[in-house]
Amino acid sequence: MEQQSLKSQIRDAVDQHREELIELSLRIHSHPELGLHEEQAARWLGEFLERYGFRVDKGIAGLPTAFRAAYGNGAPAIALLAEYDALPGVGHACGHNIIAASAAGAALAARLAVDRCGGSVAVIGTPAEEILGGKTSMVEKGVFQEIDAAMLAHPGTANYASIKSLACISLEVEFSGRAAHASARPAEGINALEAMVQSFNHLNSLRQHLYPKDRVHGIITDGGQAANIIPARSAGSFLVRAETEEYLELLKEKVLRCFAAGAAATGAGLDYRWIEPHYAPMKVNNHLAALFTANLEALGRKVLVFRGEAGLASTDMGNVSQVAPSIHPNIAIASPGVGEHTPEFARAAASEDGHRGLLDASKALAMTVLDMLADREALAPVREEFRGSSE
Repeated sequence: MEQQSLKSQIRDAVDQHREELIELSLRIHSHPELGLHEEQAARWLGEFLERYGFRVDKGIAGLPTAFRAAYGNGAPAIALLAEYDALPGVGHACGHNIIAASAAGAALAARLAVDRCGGSVAVIGTPAEEILGGKTSMVEKGVFQEIDAAMLAHPGTANYASIKSLACISLEVEFSGRAAHASARPAEGINALEAMVQSFNHLNSLRQHLYPKDRVHGIITDGGQAANIIPARSAGSFLVRAETEEYLELLKEKVLRCFAAGAAATGAGLDYRWIEPHYAPMKVNNHLAALFTANLEALGRKVLVFRGEAGLASTDMGNVSQVAPSIHPNIAIASPGVGEHTPEFARAAASEDGHRGLLDASKALAMTVLDMLADREALAPVREEFRGSSE
């Protein structure tokens, strides 16, 4: 009974700070910053949390825009993860302003749970999720080592208690050829751009033989300097994704053979570099997801059973899930026809539906923190499931 009363107080606390949280979300939304350059967003979040009694450590894990804002002491230690980087060209078209503000709102309300039950709650600011995977290096440097559970709420087009995600690694490729006049002396050239084009064709042929959720996609970042010069250099950036880390290793070999074939066909030299650390697949903690589901549905939202058909993206939250019990819920802020990473979704992230998603995510996250702090028997199966899946 007391726990339900505390949950009511938590919901009230979020509502009391409604305008502040929406203003914080909109401020981040209207000042989009790319990965590792989120100076304003990190500062605004830190100042907000410091104002409400959180101890803020800046620049953790050697990342200038990463931070930890903690309230309380000791175990259980629950982490609410904030993302706040934007996408090139389309700003907050993934709604990271809502992720950041909901983590702050949930932590603010979860102070009630810490004051009553003990333990601690922390907002961990994790930069550069979109492109560079800031959490990957934070995991390697032990930021999540003492965490009992980690959560973040991501805006989307449906309500899920957690998502699956693909293992993903970045590949940088460069072909070197020989410049020549494209009209007067083409036979003297070695066309580095043609090597890249042939590689794309080979990748397209490979796709017929991939598993349904495997993904290979990329862009040409350098295709030459002028149309009348045989390109002496071409370069590209690619992402390779698979459902498991084991199959990712096999897929990497297949992808490299496509580029080797492009080099062999044209006589160009090939250099490549895999970018580590890579994004791990998401290891969903079902017991933690069940706690979150009950809390989100108590707010009147219908939580769908996730069957994996939409789990084709990748996130560095997957790396966190390998070292701590984790969930990555989705909160609907737009209709199913609106795709993430689009201008339409960016608008949704600053809309009234976006604000409702922010507030509901804050409440559900904070109530789930309470579940684990108030009832250690609720945390036990979360820990056991994680230990069992890690063996």
